[in-house]
Amino acid sequence: MIRLGYDGITTVMVTYVATQIGFASSWMNPFSVAIAQGIAGIPVLSGSEFRLPMWLGFTLLGIIFTMRYAHRIQQQPSLSHSYQSDVYFREHHASATLESRFNFGDLLVLLILVMTMVWVIWGVIAKAWFIPEIASQFFTMGIVAGLIGCVFKLNGLTLNKVAQSFKDGAKTMLEPALLVGCASGILLLLGGGAPTEPSVLNTILNSAGGVIGHLPDALSAWFMLLFQSVFNFFVTSGSGQAALTMPLMAPLSDIVGVTRQVAVLAFQLGDGLTNIIVPTSASLMATLGVCRVDWGNWLKFVWRFMLLLMLVSSVLVIGAHYLGFS
Repeated sequence: MIRLGYDGITTVMVTYVATQIGFASSWMNPFSVAIAQGIAGIPVLSGSEFRLPMWLGFTLLGIIFTMRYAHRIQQQPSLSHSYQSDVYFREHHASATLESRFNFGDLLVLLILVMTMVWVIWGVIAKAWFIPEIASQFFTMGIVAGLIGCVFKLNGLTLNKVAQSFKDGAKTMLEPALLVGCASGILLLLGGGAPTEPSVLNTILNSAGGVIGHLPDALSAWFMLLFQSVFNFFVTSGSGQAALTMPLMAPLSDIVGVTRQVAVLAFQLGDGLTNIIVPTSASLMATLGVCRVDWGNWLKFVWRFMLLLMLVSSVLVIGAHYLGFS
């Protein structure tokens, strides 16, 4: 991205924010929508007639915002909030010597990448793979790509250089890995994520449910979105948050006159979109760490986009309630 004239923030938008928009607005997400609907007692992956256009709208919104920002940074790089931290990559780019080529070895590496992506998508949908399984596939892909590079002498690769590259990559990930551990510690300090055990987290959840239960129906739907967004600071796992909140939110929605499908909608948007900004999100902090973007600088950039996403989410949740989405 630096070679293309963009910045670290554009990299985060393309590689991370895009995934979270898809995660939050998906009609077939097995880790949030399917689990939440199963707990709520409604048909799993139902409501696609509403969620499919929603996913398309959020995706287009993310693309337009990202491309407008990227174009502005390409025209005037100094406007970037990560301009100072990008020095590392600019210096690396200046000292790098690259040959211009595209041969059969390069094609094989790209094919391995595409095949791995297809294989992982199949595994997630058909076999319910999660992080360990997905990570193992990408680890294997890296080894195979390295071996292809050695055979075809891509960038002068040798087995020793492959091993050195892996060591350098692991060194880069050390800081994000520590941040991941600190982020996970928030949940432990609040008593863990078990829904049946007494904890500070469950006390917060119960109190919030009592407040929502006394509100008008449309406002209750919106407060479910607001609560799920705030609660995601403590539990950033989609399946974990569903297991904790939906057993309370599903029956509560019946009491306040909100359909369970709307309650699931509020959950998936509140849970998924706030992963873009909460510092307790392990994947966010890891991505920022690799791209050398300070979270404070990220916040200065992304708060407007987050406000736009939350406004659209609010309209969708309230609109779904009035449309009788079920």
